[in-house]
Amino acid sequence: MLDSLRHHWPEYLMEAGELGIFMMSAGFFGTLLEYPQSPVHQAISDPLLRRFLMGCAMGLTAVAIIYSPWGQQSGAHLNPAVTLTFLRLGKVALPDAVFYILAQFTGGIIGVLLVSVILGNAFTSEPVSYVATVPGRSGVMVAFLAELIISFILMMMILLTTNSARLSRYTGFFAGLLLIVYITFEAPLSGMSINPARTFASALPAKLWNTLWVYFTAPVIGMLLASVVFQLAKGKHRVKCAKLNHHTHRRCIFHCGY
Repeated sequence: MLDSLRHHWPEYLMEAGELGIFMMSAGFFGTLLEYPQSPVHQAISDPLLRRFLMGCAMGLTAVAIIYSPWGQQSGAHLNPAVTLTFLRLGKVALPDAVFYILAQFTGGIIGVLLVSVILGNAFTSEPVSYVATVPGRSGVMVAFLAELIISFILMMMILLTTNSARLSRYTGFFAGLLLIVYITFEAPLSGMSINPARTFASALPAKLWNTLWVYFTAPVIGMLLASVVFQLAKGKHRVKCAKLNHHTHRRCIFHCGY
């Protein structure tokens, strides 16, 4: 463990910074679009259009992170469920997985706290509420199933594209498009998390614990199921690396097949 920390600490800090930036983007755009006193919120009365604009903002944020120098080096997991899936597939060493997950939770929390300091009550009070992800009116089980399905689709896309010579350089763009679709259409069901660290980062200061189990279990189960399906269909040997973007000269710390 200490040896991994000594040699791979830059990647761990990058993962923390990446999710921190993602959460800051979510906080700023979420407040801009959903705080009742925001001029943007007042100008756009249609919630579907506001969710579409939020999806575009977060999709572009994800694309920028994945193709950034940090994302090119760390692999831009941004998500404990992604890291655990690549651990299961033998592409990430256990010490790296542990430190990646710790970094993701830490970075997400710091990002949310920074936004709360900058924006104050506009960000922390309802309806923005730290951009927390909570089940919609359809209930907890619908939220669980929705999170499982969208997580399965996201990981299946990652595995299919990153292991395709023709599509691998476009994985980040596909991920961004999925975020746009998910936030626009799925968010009313579960809040659209697909990420335990993302949800925890908002739930901690908001003190929203009742349904936290949904976002700790459904994304992990969905992504692990995708890895099983991919492995049965293509074979475990077809998984080349744990990076979402391997078109880079920056170092790779994973069990890499490139």
